[in-house]
Amino acid sequence: MRACEKRPVSASDMERIVNEIESTLNNNMQTEVSSSYIGELLMEKLKKVDEVAYIRFASVYRQFKDINTFMDELKILLGDKKQEDNQQR
Repeated sequence: MRACEKRPVSASDMERIVNEIESTLNNNMQTEVSSSYIGELLMEKLKKVDEVAYIRFASVYRQFKDINTFMDELKILLGDKKQEDNQQR
């Protein structure tokens, strides 16, 4: 996966993400799944593994049009991280 190139994401990390997504899809018991749903699942997994890989993937997947769209996504990511930090305290 290109989003993970030159990032500290191992092949085993990527394999685990794929396995978790497959498991989620199998547990949903649906015969058809949209590619957008799979993309959203992947983004959630990447966000937890490597934030830079997440932003890289999201920028292509969500087709960021300009720097403002990019910054909006970063603000959401930072807000989520701040909320996580507050919950851990």
